[in-house]
Amino acid sequence: MWNRNVETFLCCDAEPEAASTALFGAPYDSTTSFRPGARFGPGTIRRESWGLESYSPYQDADLLDCRIADLGDLELPFGDPAPALEAIEAQAAALLDAGVRPFLLGGEHLVTLGAVRAAAARHPALCIVHFDAHADLRDAYLGASLSHACVLRRCWELLGDGRIFQFGIRSGDREEFRWGAAHVATRRFDFQGLEETVEALAGRPVYVTVDLDVLDPSVFPGTGTPEPGGVAFDALRRAVTLVCSRCRVVACDVNELSPHYDASGSSTAAACKIVREMLLALEAPAAGTP
Repeated sequence: MWNRNVETFLCCDAEPEAASTALFGAPYDSTTSFRPGARFGPGTIRRESWGLESYSPYQDADLLDCRIADLGDLELPFGDPAPALEAIEAQAAALLDAGVRPFLLGGEHLVTLGAVRAAAARHPALCIVHFDAHADLRDAYLGASLSHACVLRRCWELLGDGRIFQFGIRSGDREEFRWGAAHVATRRFDFQGLEETVEALAGRPVYVTVDLDVLDPSVFPGTGTPEPGGVAFDALRRAVTLVCSRCRVVACDVNELSPHYDASGSSTAAACKIVREMLLALEAPAAGTP
């Protein structure tokens, strides 16, 4: 289960048995509908993370004070997503059963479904906080029900109405928005109402999923489905910090970095910083931060 022969995310090298949170990668993008390449996201995030400081001036907290492990990437098959999702679910389940919070690095957004399956099986009252440009609520895309365009619809089938909260959504077909209005809570374009959502979720188990294309392409072009009209980096940083520090987050993910679409490296740097800030907010009690 534990593969220690890995390059870790910035100083996240705790022994897995002693960790409170463990990163693992799902380098999969076989259902990507526009520009592939998200399979290279997890490895690039790890390599480029060493360009950051472990200390966050935003939170006055340091990863050096945290107990975080990095288990490396899963070895996933290409093509049929079903066995890939099974492998992701198995890894997330093993971590949850060991009392360790899974932090998944994608990959395309479909990888979220594997981790949500594991979390929902162990936390029947699970809710999802979802940051994204796209609703991802299609019942099928090009005839496939397991697609990154359908991932939140599949999650809804596990959880039911009133337990998925979406923010930043600015793209989807008409049927998605009509169906979503009856089944999920969607905030279009921005993060208004997030604080009220966090308050309403107090004490409930929460899964946080961050599709990085919620960011505007002017600051995050390195993604397979760039969508103009997105949020600024600092808006997303504040949002994920709020949720991770105040909600009972049992598992989470960051996905949809396709690094080769941004040769400057700025998109990867943004992804790394979002991961760092989420980790520190999750670990705040252990790190002794306010």
